[in-house]
Amino acid sequence: MVVACSDSRVDPTMIFSAEPGELFILRNVANLVPPYQPDLAFHATSAALEFAVRVLEVTDLIVMGHAMCGGIGVLLRGAPSGAGDFLMPWMRIAEPAKRRALARAGEGADPQTECEQESVKLSLENLLTFPWIGERVAQGQLKLTGSIFDIRSGVLALLNPDGSFAPVDTRENPR
Repeated sequence: MVVACSDSRVDPTMIFSAEPGELFILRNVANLVPPYQPDLAFHATSAALEFAVRVLEVTDLIVMGHAMCGGIGVLLRGAPSGAGDFLMPWMRIAEPAKRRALARAGEGADPQTECEQESVKLSLENLLTFPWIGERVAQGQLKLTGSIFDIRSGVLALLNPDGSFAPVDTRENPR
């Protein structure tokens, strides 16, 4: 399963050289995963996660952010006039990522890039709030991976255990 942004420049099937049916893909603004919150509201992202993990029993779940994300730009700079009914409440999911990114931006880092990376980390943290995801991860039945795709260079980077992102070496696993 891949949780990716709805941005048309970020197509998981192309990035992963996948054939139709190989990936269960969930796309939304800024590739966000909300925390587990069962109630009577509509939860498209959570429903897709539940279907993939509990029904299809996927074994790998990738959260893939990307460079130049418009949703992250909205988080950092606010929504354009007339786009606040759903967009800003959705982007509030990533407020903790924004705070962490802005703290690092004071150290000379680019706020947009930092926030794109922090939002991937936050979505991974939020995935673990779903009890049936946390259980499968703990039992070794589900692997969570964070990644960032740089649409400018075409480079895919994976999240390391130390919190940094490093480019994938395609020579090791040619397709």
